[in-house]
Amino acid sequence: MKPFTIIDVPQRSPEWIAARLGRLTGSITKAAYAQTTKKEWSADRRNLVMRLALERLTNRSLERNFVSPAMQDGIDREPEAIRAFEALTGELVEQTGFLSHNDLYIGASLDGHMGDFETLLSIKCRQANAHWEFYRSRKVPADALTQIRHELFVTGAERHIYFEWNPDFPPKAQHAMVTVARADANMGEYSDRCHAFLAEVEAEYSAMRTVTDLEAVLTEATA
Repeated sequence: MKPFTIIDVPQRSPEWIAARLGRLTGSITKAAYAQTTKKEWSADRRNLVMRLALERLTNRSLERNFVSPAMQDGIDREPEAIRAFEALTGELVEQTGFLSHNDLYIGASLDGHMGDFETLLSIKCRQANAHWEFYRSRKVPADALTQIRHELFVTGAERHIYFEWNPDFPPKAQHAMVTVARADANMGEYSDRCHAFLAEVEAEYSAMRTVTDLEAVLTEATA
């Protein structure tokens, strides 16, 4: 039995946004584990704890939906990038809406997967300078690696392929990929960090519930 439930709705739809409420998802893991130069937790982490607790309390999304031109360009190119990946590898990519973990307040929206979720896929269509840097180094960016580890944690998959594609380059330089094996991703450490973060969100949410429940009781008593 898989550790998650598939909520098969279009990504970025109202139903997809509702499924993500209060959950730690791959796209925000960078903030969840961000540290200062002194190795202390950052303000971004604290703000994210507050945001997820408030989403659970209010049942409303507080996520900012800003999409830059570069981000929109990447979104628009993703279907073509998937076709390029399939042509290069012979793999058939399947897509889902949102994977909601059955036991933890976490989830993931995959770019794609192969088979019965044994292999996951990240598709990135980044700007020319970023693409060229990855093409030369084959080093997965730190924020993407954190998201990869999160998706491996949510799904229990064995491996994750990070695939970059930019059609503006000469054919041989249009794509580059790296496979991150679960065995090499230090999942024990990731699990500890994830549980610690979720405990902070739960503590914040419980404090909010205590205050709001008490206020409701006082209001009723004085009515």
